[in-house]
Amino acid sequence: MYSPEYCSGPAKICGPAHTVRMVHAADEAAPKPRTHFADTIQSGSVVFVSQPKGLISACWGGLMSTRATKLGAAGVIIDGRFRDINEHRDLGIGLFARNISILGSNTFTRSSEINVPAKYQIEGGDEITINPGDLLVGDADGVVSVPQGKVQECIELCQERADIDEETMAALKRGEEMGPTIKRLRK
Repeated sequence: MYSPEYCSGPAKICGPAHTVRMVHAADEAAPKPRTHFADTIQSGSVVFVSQPKGLISACWGGLMSTRATKLGAAGVIIDGRFRDINEHRDLGIGLFARNISILGSNTFTRSSEINVPAKYQIEGGDEITINPGDLLVGDADGVVSVPQGKVQECIELCQERADIDEETMAALKRGEEMGPTIKRLRK
């Protein structure tokens, strides 16, 4: 996934997942929300939009990001495509998506369910579930989902790894060799 500044820039997002499951526009059997999904966004949340696979249309655009920004969203992650890249850049909203499109969603997709578990297929075929409230974090390196019950454990592991990396960097800057340094510090 990439942000409007493809694998660069200051975009950093972090917050609880607010999920939106999209379906094909012609799917009459799928539920229909009573309210436009953009009006349901909670302040501080990261909106996760799951678009049906294989579509060339966008399911998110500048209008949605404008509303999300007004409501205080911490960012947007789209398992699909978005459009209006310059509007997103101007808004300064952290947005990560699989791709971009010039086509809007109206004739291709519609929202179906809000704040329900949503599936995300990782490269290589594995699929994960994003649950409402899971912690979503994104920066220039990519996007990570942390289940609610694993947040504290994840923070502790990340801090431990960051401390080791900091010590490794200091050793390398002192001129120490990589092999012995890694062996000594990464047990």
